Amino acid sequence: MSTKSNRLLSIDAFRAITMLLMIFVNDVSGVSNIPSWIEHVHGNEDGLGFADTVFPTFLFIVGLSIPYAIGYRIQQQQSFIKIETHIILRSVALIVMGFFHVNLESYSSAAVLPYAVWEIIITLSFFLIWLDYPATLSKAWRYTLTGLGIVLLALMAYLYKGGDAANPHGMRQSWGGILGIIGWAYLVSATVYLLIRGQFFWLLAAVLVFLVINLGTHGGWLHLWLPVVGDASSITLILGGAFISALYSRLLQQGRVNAVTPVLGSIGAGAIALGFLVRSSTGGISKIGSTPAWVLICGGIGILVFVLLIFLVDVKGKFHWFKAIKPAGTSTLTCYLMPYLLYSLFSLVHFNYPAWFNTGIGGIIRSFAVAFAVILFVGFLEKRKLRLKI
Repeated sequence: MSTKSNRLLSIDAFRAITMLLMIFVNDVSGVSNIPSWIEHVHGNEDGLGFADTVFPTFLFIVGLSIPYAIGYRIQQQQSFIKIETHIILRSVALIVMGFFHVNLESYSSAAVLPYAVWEIIITLSFFLIWLDYPATLSKAWRYTLTGLGIVLLALMAYLYKGGDAANPHGMRQSWGGILGIIGWAYLVSATVYLLIRGQFFWLLAAVLVFLVINLGTHGGWLHLWLPVVGDASSITLILGGAFISALYSRLLQQGRVNAVTPVLGSIGAGAIALGFLVRSSTGGISKIGSTPAWVLICGGIGILVFVLLIFLVDVKGKFHWFKAIKPAGTSTLTCYLMPYLLYSLFSLVHFNYPAWFNTGIGGIIRSFAVAFAVILFVGFLEKRKLRLKI
């Protein structure tokens, strides 16, 4: 099997596929006359569209990486403070980016800067602050560029104006944004993993505790709302991924390679079945509501896809099948941010797709083309050591 001490190629492939699909579903949301199963289900409906499965799958993948990333640091006997500081800094980076992104939703046309310009500057600021600067760059230059990014971001916060003429407001917290949700959930999940030192059965217990919180919150029998934890949906998905990854490693260490598919496959199928079982009593299947059925079904799907990728990549060595989208698995955050620059530039130059690329199959092809183009460009940047690292 092709594994490394702190990196698993099947996870890289899974992450790359998921980021490709995330860019696709975000772009295709602007396309009309496409099959309804591709899109998000409306918030008040009980159901699951393809787009509703992408974000929870990404949360699951974040969890898959924890035993290899945090576990590796534990094996290196790094101190608790050093590892927790690393966790906090990563989380803060995601939370800050998410905070700026969510405020884009209420950006006012009366603001000093046009929407697209503000969006470009905050994105470039993210790169200046969190770029993986080469070791050959002097500390003076690195601190100068990072400082410039911080100053620009602070300036954008100062210049921000949201709302309308009747109700203007500055930047404010709302739902946190995709990156913000990941950041807070990662902070809790990675800290829990660190506190229990990755011990397998304590990890299983943690998954069950947060799943019970999610079930009880939506089932109406647990009246508990913890700050940061909330209904624990995102934390459950991340810790669930961490548990599956730890279980996979445990089976390999025990020499039970042939047990990987049946054991993980059974857990995945069981999670999906449990999701349908609790569906009627916990608010149905809803991404907007982050219901237990949504958590369990999407988590189960994630496990089954991971099992398939274990077979293809770790067992059969077919990682080269995913070479074209590899940058999406190794420079994932860069890939996620790139469309913000792309769409802003389109807005500034008043670029519009031909009509046939805004509807039906033409629009679907366009969205896949955009996703692949973004990943190709990020691969170009990656070869030149231009990528974000948090």
